Amino acid sequence: MRYQELIGKDIGGAISGGLDSCTVTAWLREKGARPHCFVVDLGQPDETSLDDVPRRMLACGALEAAVVPGQEALARAGLRVIQAQARYEGGYWNTTGIARYVTTALIIRELEKRSIEVLYHGATGRGNDQVRFQLATNMLAPRMQVYAPWRDPAFVEEFGGRAEMLAFCAAHNLPVRATVEKPYSTDANFLGLTHEAGKLESLCTPAAHVEPGMGVWAWDAPDRPTVVSVRWEAGMPVAIDGKEMSLVNVFHAANRIAGGNGVGIGVHVVENRFVGIKSRGVYEAPGMELLGATYSYLLQLVLDRRARDLYEGVSRQIATQIYQGYWYDLATTSALASLAPILPLLNGTVAVRLYKGNLFFEGIEGATHSLYSSDIASMERVGSFDHADAEGFLKVLGVSARNFAEHQYMALKREE
Repeated sequence: MRYQELIGKDIGGAISGGLDSCTVTAWLREKGARPHCFVVDLGQPDETSLDDVPRRMLACGALEAAVVPGQEALARAGLRVIQAQARYEGGYWNTTGIARYVTTALIIRELEKRSIEVLYHGATGRGNDQVRFQLATNMLAPRMQVYAPWRDPAFVEEFGGRAEMLAFCAAHNLPVRATVEKPYSTDANFLGLTHEAGKLESLCTPAAHVEPGMGVWAWDAPDRPTVVSVRWEAGMPVAIDGKEMSLVNVFHAANRIAGGNGVGIGVHVVENRFVGIKSRGVYEAPGMELLGATYSYLLQLVLDRRARDLYEGVSRQIATQIYQGYWYDLATTSALASLAPILPLLNGTVAVRLYKGNLFFEGIEGATHSLYSSDIASMERVGSFDHADAEGFLKVLGVSARNFAEHQYMALKREE
């Protein structure tokens, strides 16, 4: 879409209240559009008061600006990520990615109430978020259109970057808090913080250049370890250190405890963006790290090797789907459904020891569906598994091994 198509129309913005949001909203209003702005409450650690955001957006020309509750929806989505162990390329917990789907779904609901047929956002044309906003909208509201100013030549020509946006905001007396000198950008919700761009684009800039927003660096953590327990019931974390709490509060408590011990702070990843370029991120996700680790220890007890193989493939698939914009499609829905039989088996209280950025296994109690048996696994004389029974097992395996040696091994050796 181009801005000319929006003149005189009511449009709805998925905004954060930052520099992009203020610039885009004011620019669109100046061009003749009628922007309505919505910020979703995702427990953003970098916002002291979300109530300030609507006031800023109204000052930027929005006809309406509101905060949409979203913490419960985000907690449910974050739990699905943990249950799938869906870490993109092994390091990133997909915290910004999953939040985009929550944001889009909730804002679409607000736009439909108002019969608004265009959603706009400030995601750039080089990133993944534009894909997430676009595809989520296409899947949830196929008749709704999406306007992305950073893909509009007129906007890009006027705003080459941060400096031009700041100059525009200054000229229009807009209430932005950003400065040209800001060393990197941050996306925030209570699942995690993602830091990128600016000075972080140089691989000579250490991850420690980031100022943690959800905890402390490992070297600044307390000199004494912290032991914490998480109780899981049917794949749901229901208590921390014996205190039962809501899912939202579980995440907040896990963030506080893990972040305070430097766990999940400053994870450095150079990843493959969906658009085909590599990008560097420094991530914080202390609660996800703590909850994800305790969940993984229970998985080790209940998955046999065939179920484990299936789970690992599904996990990678879901992680990629979240990252690339396909949370709502059939593949993700089917993959998540395949995990449903596992969830009732995930019961138990898992204790871990946190110390200066590290997480160590401490113990598990009450794992009612564990396949692990110290009696069967024992290497001592006692136990219900008779060592002598392995003789026949190994003879059967030896048939194919000897057949390989006789007919193939020597040919392979000659090729060497």
